[in-house]
Amino acid sequence: MAAKKKSAGKSRSAARKKTAASSKNANTDAALRRQVAELIDSEHAFVSWKKALVDVPEHVRGIKPGESPHTLWQLLEHMRIAEWDILEFSRDAKHKSPDWPAGYWPSGEAPGSDKDWQKSLRDFEHYLNEMKKLVLDPKTNLFAKIPHGSGQTILREAMLVADHNAYHIGQFVLIRRLLGAWPAD
Repeated sequence: MAAKKKSAGKSRSAARKKTAASSKNANTDAALRRQVAELIDSEHAFVSWKKALVDVPEHVRGIKPGESPHTLWQLLEHMRIAEWDILEFSRDAKHKSPDWPAGYWPSGEAPGSDKDWQKSLRDFEHYLNEMKKLVLDPKTNLFAKIPHGSGQTILREAMLVADHNAYHIGQFVLIRRLLGAWPAD
């Protein structure tokens, strides 16, 4: 009987350790997901996308200052298109990416209207939020290779969105400053 109690005690102890390890892994997983989602949509080491992209005066959206290769409109559309492509690649095996590089840039230097600008901003935010949802979903395996990819993972794609946006948001801020369209700090 004592051996039976000892065996049952070891089983309960092992089960508690297993539960504690699972709990720790769940906490680590949730923390990683929150950190990546925050990276996608925050301003820790750089200006937030909202501060950079919102309230841009209409008259400067299609101007290339000096030797700049892009206008604000071109950068916004490029970020939106790239974000959409990365998101859809991450979740849809049938997704077909645009041709590189032409398919990732708008044909014109300026939006056709303020309505076009606002739609691009809304879509940019929508794709950003969808990527965050994908990352935050506990059913998403952040480390599994995307079956239709060539070694990419959801974690890599989420970090690519954050990195790509940070790079171009820096350009966006510089162009706004050169055009005198950056709010006083």
